[in-house]
Amino acid sequence: MAGGKTETIITVTTFCVALSLITVCLRCYVRLWVVRAFGWDDGLMVAAMGFNVGFVLCGFIGASYGMGQKLSYFLPDRLDEFRSAMLCWWLGRSFYIITVMLAKISIALMLLRITITRVHVWILYAIMSLSIIVGVLFFFFMVFECHPVDYFWNRFRMSGKCLDTNIAVGIVYVYSVGAALSDLAIGILPVFLIWSLQMNKRSKIAVAGILGIGCVAIIAVIVRIPYLHDYKNPDFLYGTVDIAIWSGVEAGLGITAGSLTTLRPLVRGFRAASRSSRNHVGTHQLEFIQLSSMERLPEITMITMHTRHQNPRGSAEEHVEALSFV
Repeated sequence: MAGGKTETIITVTTFCVALSLITVCLRCYVRLWVVRAFGWDDGLMVAAMGFNVGFVLCGFIGASYGMGQKLSYFLPDRLDEFRSAMLCWWLGRSFYIITVMLAKISIALMLLRITITRVHVWILYAIMSLSIIVGVLFFFFMVFECHPVDYFWNRFRMSGKCLDTNIAVGIVYVYSVGAALSDLAIGILPVFLIWSLQMNKRSKIAVAGILGIGCVAIIAVIVRIPYLHDYKNPDFLYGTVDIAIWSGVEAGLGITAGSLTTLRPLVRGFRAASRSSRNHVGTHQLEFIQLSSMERLPEITMITMHTRHQNPRGSAEEHVEALSFV
């Protein structure tokens, strides 16, 4: 594999796609088999993951052809590799836009499930509309940036022209601002959704925090902004590596965070299984003593109290259950 920044692309992309793929698979397990309530938000997140895989494959293939290398690496004998790398960059960019748009819509639909106030409903619809409008416009800009379209990757083989780079960078900045605003709204809105529910303050903070992690993609959007001017770099495949990397991180974080919010039933299941396992051992000990000497009730009481002392973190319900053996 070539040097340059190619290894960075492979490493970061692999980590992000693996993390997001694991969380989406767990989400599907929870929604299909645990709670049995697979909805539109789940389907859209699965679709987002599919496009994210396409984005990642473009990164892998493009890296094998020299994505992340300076122009001097391709001249004069590697023009075919340059063409393939640029084509992968173009395709990957298109997959990225669709991935992020679907992930945001999925998170907004998930929040709609717990929304009861009309104002909050309209805010979520506004977020989805903004994501769709900005995403579609940016998608068409990316696809038709050059005329003819294939001039983007065939610029050494044919004549054509592309949009002025200053205008292109301006459009990218506008897209990034729109993405940051929608992510910020997704992160803040759960606080207002939860605060009116009949829950104690601690539970409200916990649930709002869980729902709010869907906005963590804003971190990648903000970090990427200083690199956007590199879109004008003559060494395009080398200069835009940071843009590509942080775009991949944004997509991966968005999918991962949006899926983590659905995994609470799975965590509760593991906790229940763990508690059941611990209680199962204590129960067998008490049953053995009861069967061996039914008349020695004071001793059973002492053993039960000893069991409670060994598991001080158990819930009140578990303590009551233990005492019922007396």
